Amino acid sequence: MRAELERRAKASTSAHRDRLRAKIILLRLEGLKNEDVAARVGTSVPTVSIWSSRFEQLGLDGLEDKAGRGRKPSIPTKKVERVITEVTRPPKGRRRWSVRSRHVGISHSTVQRIWSKSGLKPHVIKTFKLSNDPDFEAKFWDVIGLYLDPPTNALVLCCDEKSQCQALERTQFALPLAPNRPRTMTHDYTRHGTITLFAALIALTGKLITRTEASHTHVEWLRFLKQIDRETPNDLDLHLIADNYATHKHPKVLAWLARHPRLKMHFTPTSSSWLNLIERFFADLTEDVIRSGSFTSVKELVDDINAYLAERNANPKPYKWTAKGEEILEKIRRARAALENVDPHELHKGN
Repeated sequence: MRAELERRAKASTSAHRDRLRAKIILLRLEGLKNEDVAARVGTSVPTVSIWSSRFEQLGLDGLEDKAGRGRKPSIPTKKVERVITEVTRPPKGRRRWSVRSRHVGISHSTVQRIWSKSGLKPHVIKTFKLSNDPDFEAKFWDVIGLYLDPPTNALVLCCDEKSQCQALERTQFALPLAPNRPRTMTHDYTRHGTITLFAALIALTGKLITRTEASHTHVEWLRFLKQIDRETPNDLDLHLIADNYATHKHPKVLAWLARHPRLKMHFTPTSSSWLNLIERFFADLTEDVIRSGSFTSVKELVDDINAYLAERNANPKPYKWTAKGEEILEKIRRARAALENVDPHELHKGN
């Protein structure tokens, strides 16, 4: 409750009266008298007394205006309903409404207020991909089980390749970060080639086994598996989590794995790379090294990546899987149900 009061007191988009009421209650909760609170927030003692009393009786609900009180709405209800309804049906030739479209003849600021109050954000798009793997749940629990209850006398390794790591050289020097000025970077660049980073994250310790290659065929993947085999204790089984990329299941790869039974493959469901913790590391690498860098050659890119990897391995920290499997599956079920109820014709009305 206190957190909600603090949010209301600081929210720049809230009405002044809502911020005032929240501030009154927060100060009263600190033990201040009505007179002191009134002086602090610039209002009358009766006002402080009224809202303190209503809060004691009704909690947060007591800070709301009673039905029929307050200024009458200046925008007809039908216009408000039209703004809310039509936001999902942009005009022909557009994919979304903007607040300045004035599609019902009211100001853009009013449209914005209506959208904000209703929690509508037509400028925000979230991406998703639901797996169509018929064995999704079995593979899902297989991978989750390795994180939450790993087998004894074994290592769990999250494996994948990050292909097309580009050595991009920015065309002009960047300005460094400074007070009141963000770091700058030109939008154009010169390409100097790409490399592929193969990586295996030991789930227990966070240590990485890596190698860089010019390509990412089954030949390079097999070389990487052999490296993993060499660089891990021989008396431990290895449970490798990987996606369904074709090179991971190449006949020559499968034949080698059959001759080395201590390496046991666990494939994530299709379109579910988010289950593989190595993707967390690849995101960190992209953000910390690749995206913000400027490289005059592939070698310079590789040197920077290797320096980053050495620093990580000098003080490894594992990623912890904390999400509950049933909650994830429930979200997926809700998403499937929502998609099944979508009328494709409704999506294109007005276009």
